[in-house]
Amino acid sequence: MKTIPSCTLLLTTALTAGAAEREQRPNIVFFLVDDMGWQDTSLPFWKDTTDLNRKYRTPNMERLAALGTKFTDAYACPVSSPSRISLITGTNVARHQVSNWTLHKDQATDAPSDSLTFGRWNYNGMSPVPGIGNAFYATPLAQVFKDNGYTTLFVGKAHFGALGTPAEDPLTLGFDRNIAGHAAGAMGSYLGEENYGNHPAGSYTPPWGVPMLEKYHGTDTFLTEALTRETAKLIDSSAAAGKPFFLYMSHYAVHAPYKADKRFVQRYRDRGLSETEAEYAAIVEGMDKSLGDLMDLVAEKGIADNTIFVFMSDNGGYSVGVRPNDANVPLRGGKGACYEGGIREPMIVYWPGVTEGGTVNATPVIIEDFYPTLLAMAGIRDYETVQPIDGQDFTPALLRKGGAKMLWPDRPLYFHYPNNWGERTRDVGLPSSAVRMGDWKLVHFYEDEHNELYNLKEDISERHDLLQEASPKYKKIEAKLAKKLSDHLRQNGANMPVRKSTGQRAAYPDEIL
Repeated sequence: MKTIPSCTLLLTTALTAGAAEREQRPNIVFFLVDDMGWQDTSLPFWKDTTDLNRKYRTPNMERLAALGTKFTDAYACPVSSPSRISLITGTNVARHQVSNWTLHKDQATDAPSDSLTFGRWNYNGMSPVPGIGNAFYATPLAQVFKDNGYTTLFVGKAHFGALGTPAEDPLTLGFDRNIAGHAAGAMGSYLGEENYGNHPAGSYTPPWGVPMLEKYHGTDTFLTEALTRETAKLIDSSAAAGKPFFLYMSHYAVHAPYKADKRFVQRYRDRGLSETEAEYAAIVEGMDKSLGDLMDLVAEKGIADNTIFVFMSDNGGYSVGVRPNDANVPLRGGKGACYEGGIREPMIVYWPGVTEGGTVNATPVIIEDFYPTLLAMAGIRDYETVQPIDGQDFTPALLRKGGAKMLWPDRPLYFHYPNNWGERTRDVGLPSSAVRMGDWKLVHFYEDEHNELYNLKEDISERHDLLQEASPKYKKIEAKLAKKLSDHLRQNGANMPVRKSTGQRAAYPDEIL
């Protein structure tokens, strides 16, 4: 019998273990919803069940939370593109400077302001290649997955780069397949009868027509359902191939303009909701059905025990125009605001064999944290990027019997919206920045250069600005948070508004104390 040297045995064992680990790498479904508010679900993310929770029906979100961990203090940016760039690059908005929504190449989307101009932010989005003006050059998340043996799949709303730039096409960002993703941040229509905004049927009508779904034109297939069916085909082929997959499932729901999803809308009409709110609630329920359909599918394919599901929204709920100003109660404001209603999101993580079902975690996390966290879940830790990574790996918060453990209770989270949203109202769309640290939150407004201070534990609705009190204690907290936020903006070279009256940069939060 031939003797095998011990070093060879060790090497063989290591290689075998490495191969087994690669084979067991989990599939990851990142399920992103557009414009969904923190309480737009029957699953409460607060200490109390709210009237909003009672309005909606999302049994599959409840099901996912029963299997995994619900995060109550999860954050994104006030509008879509900044969040999506933070997710795909792992960087904070102050660094990547895609601080408002994007669409046309070399064109900003800011509404006019009486007192400010908004300069040259990165209105072309991100770019996987250098040399694109007004774009943030970065190594995309999907490329890292692809380089490490994953099949990478994209479905739905992309909104990574402006029309005519490389990142308008998710295939340039490391995705192997793309269904319906392009430069626009919304759809012309949810209805197959209206060809999802394309005219005539069988064509593509930029910028708002949804591409690549021509087979559903002229049918009664709601957009959410069409995307789910196409996703099911991708999962089928990926499961058959036996390679791990990273699926970025990015719904256009629940973005306006709303249309009636005939499968669900009547139940909400019968409950006496206005037509707009009935349509919205039906879109929410259709999104939830999609989540359940994908969970069922991976179970049917026998891969449920090795498939991670992550649920997240890209910004706060819409609270202007056709929707009421209080659409996000108990939170103040909505999409376009640095108040909690614009940035606080519903988030759930289910990692089979790791998360303990039904746990609730109050760790403050932010959208750029998904970059290192998703890669860590996949066992991918040795990777290089051209950009620094601002996000933090929160996998320790997911460990079985540790799902309720809070990480980084005093970690500062930074928000930067130095732009002017076209749908601004008294609480949303104002040029502002914010920092949350522990229970404390400072919001800085650029037009009239003032700070506001809130204690979120005592005042989650941000109705009591503590700086209105003549208290040295609160002035001291203001100074601390203003310095934290200002230093963050300075160190990252964040884009800042300019005062029309002087031609000078608007003041940092610590310059007005």
